[in-house]
Amino acid sequence: MKKKKVFLSGCFDTLHAGHIAFIEEAASHGEVHIGIGSDETIHNLKGRITIYSQEERKYMLEALRHVSTVTINTGNGVLDFVPDLETVKPDILFVNEDGDTPEKKQLCIDLGIQYFVSKRIPAKSLPARSTTSIRNESRIPFRIDLAGGWLDQPYVSKFHPGPVITISIEPDHDFNDRSGMSSSTRKKAIDLWQSDIPSGDREKLAKILFCYENPPGSDYISGSQDSIGIVMPGINYLWYDSNQYWPSRIIPNTNPDLLHWIESHLCLLPIKPREPDFNILDQTDISKPKAEQLAKAADALWEAALAKDLIAFGKAMTDSFEAQVSMFPGMSNPFIRELIEAHKENAFGWKLSGAGGGGYLVLVTDKEIPGTLPIRIRRN
Repeated sequence: MKKKKVFLSGCFDTLHAGHIAFIEEAASHGEVHIGIGSDETIHNLKGRITIYSQEERKYMLEALRHVSTVTINTGNGVLDFVPDLETVKPDILFVNEDGDTPEKKQLCIDLGIQYFVSKRIPAKSLPARSTTSIRNESRIPFRIDLAGGWLDQPYVSKFHPGPVITISIEPDHDFNDRSGMSSSTRKKAIDLWQSDIPSGDREKLAKILFCYENPPGSDYISGSQDSIGIVMPGINYLWYDSNQYWPSRIIPNTNPDLLHWIESHLCLLPIKPREPDFNILDQTDISKPKAEQLAKAADALWEAALAKDLIAFGKAMTDSFEAQVSMFPGMSNPFIRELIEAHKENAFGWKLSGAGGGGYLVLVTDKEIPGTLPIRIRRN
């Protein structure tokens, strides 16, 4: 008896065990034929380039024992495979749960093709896998700016140049969105690279991420410390000349003893995320003395970190925070002040992880403070 033709369509950009189980399940219904999205279609649909080219993805799938043929879909959009159905003439369209749509179901009714939705059955003893779950489990770091934040914006640095000090944080916790730890930039990094930062020149990779997040015509330009803090491991000193989006100097430090010292004396106290409609720029009061105060505090924090001077490190962090608040009053509020007051006796310094009175209160301490999260800084 002639086997039925089973047609699958997808990106298959990061081939994993879930894909293999999906193909094996499809093969239980007949002869497997796969149509993959072209590089252009995936870029248009998802706004990112593929990790593997369409020819590489085709080659990998053709090597699987359950696969009969692989073609590159000639259409575009979500239903880019429609023009190719006439060539393959499948009996069954096989989709996974994520790809199950009313449009595909109606298409099969119109063309007289059976429509099957995968049960997503993992191979024995292996976990269920999907590209979405892999993206959610991404090891791409977050970042915290320890001091000097806002000097990466030209409308601040035009008053006075200065440094921003950042650390790259491993995603050991499910950190909140809108918490000042560059979660939005990290999502862009996941779009680009999915599971982790690729190998290569770190500054160039940070520039790629910065440009990807801020395409031509953007109404608001995210600060470059976000992309640099995520991509470059350790603690980094970023010097911003006046009116510049990108630092003229980047001094990285991945000394294990220094990073361990910082990790041992920093913790995060969770606060509710920033309100979605909050605009930190509503109450700006930027001036040369205030920008200079911010720059001096960031320089002091860097020197204190290198000297492992905990008291000076904490004071510089607090000074940086107060300089930020003087320019952007919305960064603080009575709730934040009460929270700081409640932890003052156990901390040498403090700041918010970001703007807008939410996210995390970063504390410099030599004690264990209940309810706080430890951090782990990304090494090389």
